Amino acid sequence: QVQLAESGGGSVQAGGSLRLSCAASGYTFSNYCMGWFRQSPGKEREGVATIESDGTTTYAHSVKGRFTISKGKAQNILYLQMNSLKPEDSAMYYCAADPVQRGGYCYGYKYLEVWGQGTLVTVSS
Repeated sequence: QVQLAESGGGSVQAGGSLRLSCAASGYTFSNYCMGWFRQSPGKEREGVATIESDGTTTYAHSVKGRFTISKGKAQNILYLQMNSLKPEDSAMYYCAADPVQRGGYCYGYKYLEVWGQGTLVTVSS
């Protein structure tokens, strides 16, 4: 059974940086689609970034150029490097995985069905 555990959230001032981590167990995600979502109170869940097995990445327009999704050299670690943070980036951030190997491709955020518990990011102005 796939389990995901996020860490690295916290409070930071606008313009600062944070790196979120996601550790996966019961799952070797190198051949699967992985991604990050976020959700803040009163807002819909938003897909932030995805990464395919070959390292191909996609980003939401709101974070492109500021955030970087990557896989760690260690097995089963996913990262989200967040730079130039803005107050509107404040949210609960969730790591997500596709539990089915689809050639290692992502189809948007459609099949990212397994989620972690989330880690809170707060950006103050």
